[in-house]
Amino acid sequence: MVGKRNFKTIQSLLLDNAILIILFIIIIAVGIARPRFVSVNNITTIATNASTRFIIALGISGCLITRGTDLSAGRVVGLGGCIAASLLQRPDASSKLFSWAGNYPILAVFAVVFLATSLIGLMNGVIIAFFKVPPFIATLGMQQIVYGISLMYSKSQPIGALRQDFSNIATGNIRIPIINLGIPYLFIIAMIISGFMWFLYNKTKHGKYMYAIGGNEAAAEVSGINTAFMKLKIYCLAGFMYGLAGVLLTARSGGASTGLGSGYELEAIAACTIGGVSTTGGVGKVSGILIGVMVFELLKSALQFMKVNPNYQYVVQGIVIVVAVAFDIRKYIAKK
Repeated sequence: MVGKRNFKTIQSLLLDNAILIILFIIIIAVGIARPRFVSVNNITTIATNASTRFIIALGISGCLITRGTDLSAGRVVGLGGCIAASLLQRPDASSKLFSWAGNYPILAVFAVVFLATSLIGLMNGVIIAFFKVPPFIATLGMQQIVYGISLMYSKSQPIGALRQDFSNIATGNIRIPIINLGIPYLFIIAMIISGFMWFLYNKTKHGKYMYAIGGNEAAAEVSGINTAFMKLKIYCLAGFMYGLAGVLLTARSGGASTGLGSGYELEAIAACTIGGVSTTGGVGKVSGILIGVMVFELLKSALQFMKVNPNYQYVVQGIVIVVAVAFDIRKYIAKK
């Protein structure tokens, strides 16, 4: 009897931490086959790549926890990037998108971007909360609208020649002389944002109400929670996060176009799911989302190091997503 109980405990432990185990196996196996995989340079690159994805995933996590979704995320990232790039081109750039654009303060441009993307998130929230349009349909429609706006705004042209002070935000790092390691600004920004989101989700009424809505929306309404207002805040915050990610991606890549951020919403949803944000709502942790993003980035890096055909990489990533969702559903059924 005791042995059977211990077996079930071990089995449950393995299932609950399956993603972490997979992550550990990936690092060990690829590290042995390709020693450069665990080098400081590669780890720094993975951390930098994961930073913007993590911010997008944090934005979309609130939508998922309340049993919603946001398919417009990638296009909102692209629009935010285009706005930032168009207003932060060098004064002497030969191909300025707007000839009238001046040498604006970076923080002022950021404020414009965040306002624009937050308003798009707010519109998503209004459509979902008040018009009762399913989140999948509402955000799919918004995806197309935002893409059209981006095309018109950017005149379907790539925007480059960005100011150096803007690019430094995403390409710079803080050097630690003792261990000769540079910590990218992007990673530091992502960690600050994750700390804020952890506090919001775990120590405020916002987080308490968000999980209550995801667990049982009808019961949350009966208990006095203004579910419509909460959804407005959640989708508005998501829009803000997409704007931040768009700004950082633009600074890092040195330019922007309407294709910036395309498909990132699917990666973010996958990372959230891998990291334990339940597809049934009401469950999800910031730490789990970080793990999910890192698993995705480590997997992509590992496949590249192993020189796997790029076409097969998508297949492998898809399998990981399906397996993660299957584990999530299995745990949900077991709890019932």
